[in-house]
Amino acid sequence: MSPRAPARLSLTALDGIPLILPGDNLAGIIGDALRRSEIVLQDGDILVVAQKIISKAEGRMVDLATIHPSPAALKYAQMVNKDPRLVEVVLRESEEVLRIAQNALVTVHKLGFVMANAGVDQSNVDHAGTHDGTVLLLPEDPDGSAATLKSAIEAEWSATIGVVISDSFGRAWRKGVTGVALGAAGLPALRNLVGEPDLFGRPLRVSEHAAADDIASAASLLMGQGAEGLPVIHIRGLGYDAPDLPASTLIRPKDQDVFR
Repeated sequence: MSPRAPARLSLTALDGIPLILPGDNLAGIIGDALRRSEIVLQDGDILVVAQKIISKAEGRMVDLATIHPSPAALKYAQMVNKDPRLVEVVLRESEEVLRIAQNALVTVHKLGFVMANAGVDQSNVDHAGTHDGTVLLLPEDPDGSAATLKSAIEAEWSATIGVVISDSFGRAWRKGVTGVALGAAGLPALRNLVGEPDLFGRPLRVSEHAAADDIASAASLLMGQGAEGLPVIHIRGLGYDAPDLPASTLIRPKDQDVFR
């Protein structure tokens, strides 16, 4: 189940991806960007796609002018110094509030992710045409979104590829954010290394590899975190002989989470 050690791994940011609107054909847009970059997809290639453009294409936007905050939202908004309507959207996207931090609610998203503000975001979102601003939600089914995009791209290019939908997460034990996989298709998001030998032949007992998170993190070096405008990364040279697993397998069950 070990990855085939690549002699060379290449990552290319695709230029010319426009601002995405609800209903846009992402497969077609990405295909055009691949052609501009003179990339012909091959079996085993991976496309890492920023969550924001997936959510935008799927229409996962909310106009804050339409939101009426609940008493709970009003209470939390005072504690974290945020717009109560924004907090209301966060609560609607969450199963549980775990921590109240400076300027953030740490919540369990309905999809199981533990994250700040349930992934509800206002950065890199066009607020034109709304009275008080727009917020962007996570995709309803990130693994399903990855599988749909993979199928559409493969139909055009006749190549079997992997797709990772990435987002930026903070971590409980380290500063800063890093890329993680919200959705994945066509690759093993999580690899079980139990039983494989270490350098001295001793079998590994508990090791698992968050392969899709590593892929998302590598891509984030090119995507950036601000105004770079590079939401799709092409990766070539990385292959796995492990079974495909969706990104949902990366979510640690509550009874195994030492931080809850």
